[in-house]
This record gives sequence, structure tokens and C-alpha cells, in this order.
Amino acid sequence: MSKLVVNSYEEFASHLGEQLGCSEWLLVDQERINLFADATLDHQWIHVDVERAQKESQYKSTIAHGYLTLSLLPYMWDQIIEVNNIKMLVNYGMDKMRFGQPVVTGSRVRLVTTLHNIANLRGICKAEIAFKIEIEGQRKPALEGIASFLYYFN
Repeated sequence: MSKLVVNSYEEFASHLGEQLGCSEWLLVDQERINLFADATLDHQWIHVDVERAQKESQYKSTIAHGYLTLSLLPYMWDQIIEVNNIKMLVNYGMDKMRFGQPVVTGSRVRLVTTLHNIANLRGICKAEIAFKIEIEGQRKPALEGIASFLYYFN
């Protein structure tokens, strides 16, 4: 899989409205969920208690934290695009973000992106990326929305 390579604001803007690509599939296993629970101090049983989840959860399994799914976005975004000639990249915000369905432990997810909007703000590139985090074999995405990034081109 090859990355989209962008070297300037003008090159980035030329992709407005286009699908920019999709990441590789990534396994969301119990170890990743447990590490996220430790990092965020969110140890709700639906995420970390495998035996209880098998008995009491409607999913018959633990599920990933919604924010774990969201936190995978930058890693997967980096698989899709390489933006050169920048001093810095900043996460700016999220709009219209919705969790569609939970990621059951052992599922694989991937990121699919489209350039929704782009603007030159006094030399800073604001890119709004429409995204879906898909679950392999599922019609409904785990998460979708618009992620805004600020690229400070040289």
C-alpha cells in the first residue's frame, strides 16, 4: 500500500473531495484494551473483565473503549498520507463524531479518509478529514466524523 505524498498546500488542496486512502487492518486485542484501560484509568468491566463480559454482556465478549478506537486515528492516518515540508502538525479538533457500534475484542479496524475541506489560514493549512473507522466484516462503522489538523508548512 502506498501513501499519498503531499509536498505543499496546493498539492493537498488538489485532492479536495477525494478519498485519500485507507489504512491497513489493525487488530484490537485484549492486551491493547488492557493497556488503554491502565493509561486512562478506565477499567469498566465491559472492557477488561473477560469472564464477566462473556456471561453478562450482550456482545458475549469485552469491547474496546470508544476513545481507544478514536486514539488509533493518528497511527492509521500516518499510514495513509505523508505530508512533507512542514514544521509541525497539530490535532485541531473533531466535528460530528459518532460512535456507530462497539469494537468487539479480537476485531480488526481500519481508517478510511476523504479530504472534506481545506483552508489556508494565514499560512497555516487547516485540513478537515472526513473519516470512518471500519470494523472488518461489519457494515456499520465503529466511528465516523471529521478530524481537523493544522499543518504548518515551511
